[in-house]
Amino acid sequence: MISGKTKLIALLGYPTEGFKAPMIYNPWFDKKEIDAVVVPMGVTVADYPAVLASLFRLTNLHGALVTMPHKVTTTGLVDELTPTAQIAGACNAILRRPDGKLLGDQFDGTGFVRGVERKGCRLKGARALVLGSGGVGSAIAASLAAAGVGELALLDAYNTASRALGERLRHHYPQLVVSTGSNDPAGFGLIVNATPMGMKDDDPMPFDINRVAPTAFGGEVVMKAEYTPLLRA
Repeated sequence: MISGKTKLIALLGYPTEGFKAPMIYNPWFDKKEIDAVVVPMGVTVADYPAVLASLFRLTNLHGALVTMPHKVTTTGLVDELTPTAQIAGACNAILRRPDGKLLGDQFDGTGFVRGVERKGCRLKGARALVLGSGGVGSAIAASLAAAGVGELALLDAYNTASRALGERLRHHYPQLVVSTGSNDPAGFGLIVNATPMGMKDDDPMPFDINRVAPTAFGGEVVMKAEYTPLLRA
């Protein structure tokens, strides 16, 4: 039941047909008896800055979830960014603080980290290889750094993207060992495919599966099927 006391959380993106967050959050809010609701709102790229500013003039707007194509643009429209959002270069959530200032965060990577930890992957001091330095790959790399991995190897089809991500990671985590330019999985305890490879059945493997240690954990962001070709291999 929505009332005058209900906290509104906007879900901002375009188009809205594929939005899944309301079906996840709203039943959870009901179960936990939290008086809040996620509301899908379609906003085009051209209108987004003006719409965002207007929305946060609503007194009962608690915050917003942000999806494509606005994650990168949002970083320049908030008052403050968490370290994870700074490293990722994108936001998927905005919190309005009590003083009215807007904090941008990125929790895609946090969800990934919690997932692998629940499966028994020890991240403290681990060596991780992250393939793909786009929005999701950058978010995962940032959260792995925050979780205490000892080394991160990065690779992207665009070398400038992985190098730039590496520099941001070194700035926030000076003790972290960061390398770029190789997709060799040998010696890594966690290997993450954050590329689109796997969306098509005939896509090549993102790395040589035969060089993966039997004790390594594999992470996949492609959600086309429960078991992608990489996970099956």
